[in-house]
Amino acid sequence: MQSVYAMHQNNSDNLEKEEKFLFYSIENIQDLYLTMLSSLMEIRNKEEDFLDKSSKKHLATPAERNPNKKFINNAVLQLLAESNSISIALENRKVDAWHLHEEYILILLNEIKNSELYQKYMHNDVNTFEEDKEFISDIFFELIAPNEKLYEYLEDNKLTWVDDIPLVNTHIVKQLKAIKSTDEDFLVPRVFKDSDDKDFARDLFRKTVLNEPELAKEFIDKTPNWDSDRIAEIDTIVLKMAICEFLKFPSIPVKVTINEYLEIAKEYSTPKSSIFINGILDNLIKDFQVSGKLNKAGRGLM
Repeated sequence: MQSVYAMHQNNSDNLEKEEKFLFYSIENIQDLYLTMLSSLMEIRNKEEDFLDKSSKKHLATPAERNPNKKFINNAVLQLLAESNSISIALENRKVDAWHLHEEYILILLNEIKNSELYQKYMHNDVNTFEEDKEFISDIFFELIAPNEKLYEYLEDNKLTWVDDIPLVNTHIVKQLKAIKSTDEDFLVPRVFKDSDDKDFARDLFRKTVLNEPELAKEFIDKTPNWDSDRIAEIDTIVLKMAICEFLKFPSIPVKVTINEYLEIAKEYSTPKSSIFINGILDNLIKDFQVSGKLNKAGRGLM
C-alpha cells in the first residue's frame, strides 16, 4: 500500500524501480529485528565489561571485587550470545548498529538497572530458567521496546523502519516467551515464509499498479454520494488492492481480504475510512457473486 502511494506521490511510472524499493524495505525488517534483538546482547556485554573494570579498580569495594553476576549470567542472554543463527544473520546482513551508537545501550542499561524489575530479579534467591526468561521478556517489553530515545534513533536511522517497529518488537517478545531450557539455538526467522510468500508481494503490487484504472471503475459507481476527488487517496488505494485480491487471487478468502484492509485503513487513513471501505467492499462482494466475477478456489472458498 505504501509503495503504491509513493508511486502516486512521485508521479512515477517506473514499476521496476518501485518494486525494487518495495523489497528493499521488506528485507530491512530483518535488519530492524536484528538491531533490536542484539540490543539485549550488547546490554549484557556492556554490564559484563563494567563489572570487570570495577573489580580491577585500585580501591575496589568488596561488592565491586565480588559482584552479583546474576544479570550477565542470565540463561536467556547466554543463549542469545551463543546463538549461531543470530551471529550468522548479523554477519550476513552486516548489522552492527551498536558499535557506533553505544550511548543508546548505556541509556537502556541504566534504565534497566534503575527499574524495580531489575532490583527484584537481582535480590531474590530464585535462580531458574523460567525466572530468567520472564525477566528478559519483561525488560524488553516494558523498558527497551517503549524507550523514546531508542525509538528516535530507529526512526532517524531508516525511514522504512517506522511502521515496522511494533511488528518486530511484538515478534521478539513472543520469541522470548517461547524459549525453552532445552533449546540449543535461538533461530532468526526468515523474512518470507517461502518463495510463494515473496511472489504474492510482487504479484499484488504489480497487479494493483498495472490495473488501477479498471480496479477503480469497480467502486466509483458504488459511491454516488462521494465525488471521487473527495475520497482519501489511501482509501482509493486500499479499495483497489482489496478488489485486486477479490478478482485476481482466487486462493485468498474474501473475509481475510476484508479484515486485512480494514485494519490497514484504521491504521493509516481517516477515522471513518474503515466504515466507508467496509460498506463498499460488502456491496461489491454481493455484486461479484451475482455476476460470477468472484471465482474463488481452494482456501479462497473458506
